Amino acid sequence: MKFSIPKSEFHRGLARIQSIVEKRNTMPILANVLLDASGTTKSGKLELAATDLEVGIRGSHSCQVEKKGGVTASAKKLFEIVRELPEEPIHVSVSENAYLTIRCARSEFTLAGTTSDEYPTLPAFTPEKTATVPAAVLGEMIERTMYAASSDETRYNLNGVYLERLDDVGKLRMVATDGHRLAYVDRSFGTELEALAGGVIIPRKGLSELKRLVDEDDADEIELGFEGNNGLARKGDVTLVMRLIEGEFPNYRQVVPSEAHISLVMPTEPLVHALRRVALLSAERSRAVKFELSSGQLSLSSNNPDLGDAREELDVDFDGEPLSIAFNARYLMDALGVCRAKEVRMIFKDPLSPTQLVPTDDADSLAVVMPMRI
Repeated sequence: MKFSIPKSEFHRGLARIQSIVEKRNTMPILANVLLDASGTTKSGKLELAATDLEVGIRGSHSCQVEKKGGVTASAKKLFEIVRELPEEPIHVSVSENAYLTIRCARSEFTLAGTTSDEYPTLPAFTPEKTATVPAAVLGEMIERTMYAASSDETRYNLNGVYLERLDDVGKLRMVATDGHRLAYVDRSFGTELEALAGGVIIPRKGLSELKRLVDEDDADEIELGFEGNNGLARKGDVTLVMRLIEGEFPNYRQVVPSEAHISLVMPTEPLVHALRRVALLSAERSRAVKFELSSGQLSLSSNNPDLGDAREELDVDFDGEPLSIAFNARYLMDALGVCRAKEVRMIFKDPLSPTQLVPTDDADSLAVVMPMRI
């Protein structure tokens, strides 16, 4: 195996797979990247692939191939070497004992590798139907929901984001919840979404990799497809495959209060800053912050028996029955941090019912936070 490739192209491909390679030693080979060179000197390609058996990515890069072949090598160490090389073509050759020789300008490295037939194969499937969606919109949907997904391994069906098509309005919805909070966002893509008819649960890691893919500079559109227990996302010459979460997503609609007694519009930034300040003296475990709403004023307070207490007041346009309710400050700040709106509408029912947060400029986006007893 022998090929030459521009440093920027090689670096980009290796950087893309760093978060996927398995860092635990359950299977040492999963810490490697698979390199497969094919084609000719004029029209060759280098395929870089990595998987942790749950999520895998495969990217194709133009290069000059003198000798075809495949090899695997430490993904981290190869990336670190390439990152430090000058902006000149990189020449890679592989010996019969699977050692890589990497040359660039006046630098030369020898890196131990293994034969490519030892590497696990990535799931290769082509869904019958796929849907093409704008990368920017998909990235926004992920950002507004992923924070609410559960990290509790015992609640496996909540360890991801639920993606479903809303047939009655022709929109796509993403939903996440960990039992204490919920977030969903609807978007209309104006394209054929038939391929996404059935609801699927995309795992957190798969969603994180998808977010990285849509955030790349040349990402305009992403092709999505699902079949059985597998999901696929494709952007140009890069294909991301993942194993979907099996199980049933809970009926999230019953968590959203159907009626509200108090609706309060607040400027987002001052509310976030006040929450951060008051939360500094909240109890370490609960992060509880108390909201006390009265005529023309919202008071935020916290108390930590070992440290002290904090209180801050905000002027609000409110003239109704007083309300006292408490929340985990981190849950509120997470929801407010991704709404990207100058103002947010907080909708209360009573001290024991979930509170809704809706950006005033986006009625198709919603966060729900459960109150606390203090």
